[in-house]
Amino acid sequence: MIDVQHLTKRYGDTLAVDDISFRVNKGETLGFLGPNGAGKTTTMRILTCFMPPSSGSATVADYDIFSHSLDVRREIGYMPENVPLYPDMRVQEFLEYRARLKGVPRKSLKKRVQDVMEKTMVADVRHRIIGQLSKGYRQRVGLSEALVHDPKVLILDEPTIGLDPNQVRQVRKLIKELGGEHTVLISTHILPEVEMTCGRVIIIDHGRIAAMDTPERLMQHIKGGTTKLTLEVRGPLPQVRAAIEKISGVAKVEGRGDGVCTLTVVVEKGRDTREDIFRTVVENRWILREMKTEEVSLEDIFVHITMHEKDA
Repeated sequence: MIDVQHLTKRYGDTLAVDDISFRVNKGETLGFLGPNGAGKTTTMRILTCFMPPSSGSATVADYDIFSHSLDVRREIGYMPENVPLYPDMRVQEFLEYRARLKGVPRKSLKKRVQDVMEKTMVADVRHRIIGQLSKGYRQRVGLSEALVHDPKVLILDEPTIGLDPNQVRQVRKLIKELGGEHTVLISTHILPEVEMTCGRVIIIDHGRIAAMDTPERLMQHIKGGTTKLTLEVRGPLPQVRAAIEKISGVAKVEGRGDGVCTLTVVVEKGRDTREDIFRTVVENRWILREMKTEEVSLEDIFVHITMHEKDA
């Protein structure tokens, strides 16, 4: 649905986007992740035909951004970081106006606007003046505007910026529901946003793609196939550590504490030593207070990859 090949954008001597290539499949929700200034917004503006690239090519819904830019815009619902709304218009009035501009047929316009308002949870403020709405409602009106012509592709740039936690949760839930119905490209520097809404991730840093895969595969790459267990055991640290180190499949044990000790156990690839650890603790009459698998978060992935890029 989106096909980007060797896209580059220069502003004078500044290289904002550096020869990036990626694809977004039909019905996929792809997270475009990176720090501020990484090149996310520039890439999105190119894909939505707001600006041309310096070199490279891209197609959206099989239309070329150079030769068929008007067709590209018809197939895209774009919500920029700063949502452009008309503050003196009422919500329903604004959405009907935008629907007419986007070519929604007159006979289905009212129903389409009604459906979108219900989907984005702004139907209860349909007669309110946009300028008097809260930030959360304005964001949802902006999402309604992006959806009103039922586009094949949704491009959302920082859709939850400035929202409170409840509003963030509502917008994320809505974005997740839109996946499948639409192809979604969502740009953010907020890590949980990608984990909760996206099946695949592109990490962009300094205008270049630093990594591209599912969150799960990226986690396995960083872990290197090993598993880390965190234990909390009531018992003498030297003896506990020595006993666990003898278990087959345990590669390394680190610990701290006195009386109640906390241990990090590195387990070899493909091994599951949890039952053996439990049995060892019980047989030595120690008390196992906690045992859990240490998870790698998307934040760990992001830091690992971007710091590696800087060091390279």
